[in-house]
Amino acid sequence: MTSWRLATCVHAVLDALEAVEEICATDKSVLFSLCAGGIISSMPLGHLVATGQEHRLAGFALGVTLLDQSHAGLMASVTSPELVAAAAKSRADGILDARSLAAIFAWLRPGDLLWNYWVNNYLLGKQPPAFDVLYWNADSTRMAAELHADFLHLGVDNSLSHPGQATALDSPVDLSQVTVDSYVVAGIADHICPWASCYRSVHMMDGYSRFVLSTSGHIAALVNPPGNPKAGYRVSEDLLPARTCSPPDNQPELVPARCTGRAWTARAPRSTCSAAGNRCCSSWALAARWVCGDR
Repeated sequence: MTSWRLATCVHAVLDALEAVEEICATDKSVLFSLCAGGIISSMPLGHLVATGQEHRLAGFALGVTLLDQSHAGLMASVTSPELVAAAAKSRADGILDARSLAAIFAWLRPGDLLWNYWVNNYLLGKQPPAFDVLYWNADSTRMAAELHADFLHLGVDNSLSHPGQATALDSPVDLSQVTVDSYVVAGIADHICPWASCYRSVHMMDGYSRFVLSTSGHIAALVNPPGNPKAGYRVSEDLLPARTCSPPDNQPELVPARCTGRAWTARAPRSTCSAAGNRCCSSWALAARWVCGDR
């Protein structure tokens, strides 16, 4: 395991794809990946496109994944100086310790993931409440040092956003040549993979893409059973939700915003929005212009 690299993972994805085709007696499969797995899966996707095998895919789906690393998120953590130092220190062992990864991700949201527990549990002596998602989040995973090195190169160079800069099994990875339908899911409160950065993946591929913005954060945005009154999602290719700009019944409205060339145009916020709501609406419109206009 300590010698696993990105190429090892690419081979594994292609082997899994072949196994699914054989077991299910199908010639088309959906490649669906979550978080860093989406970064890995984009590599065999590029390989399939470059070798004329894209027809083997019925669709490509990403959950809370960043492919364009030009803004903060997962790769900003994986490539941070602290984690680079931790990787160098653990290189002799061949692994990046799970605690280093967990600590870096926690410091992305210190108010909720660090100081909250330090105050309530340590200072006040309270027992932490039972929380299944938090228990799952505590189950950290080690990373092979060689795989981490490959992730570093992808993140620092932002290779996936530059056609042909990354290679998979000697094939250039050009996501702009992807024509298969894609399904992209992001979490509005995700501190690891910000939703606006996830949205940029929609514009990196040439096929029809459906973007889903879920409530909650990195895990709960996906692991969220039906019937939860606090959960919800918005689905559209040309709409952005404005959470705090709500009609009297507190049901979220949608503020239309369409990408026209290199800039976004958006409808002005509703006159019923509060002062805080107006700032929120403006920030969403700015985010929309940034997502599309910065390409």
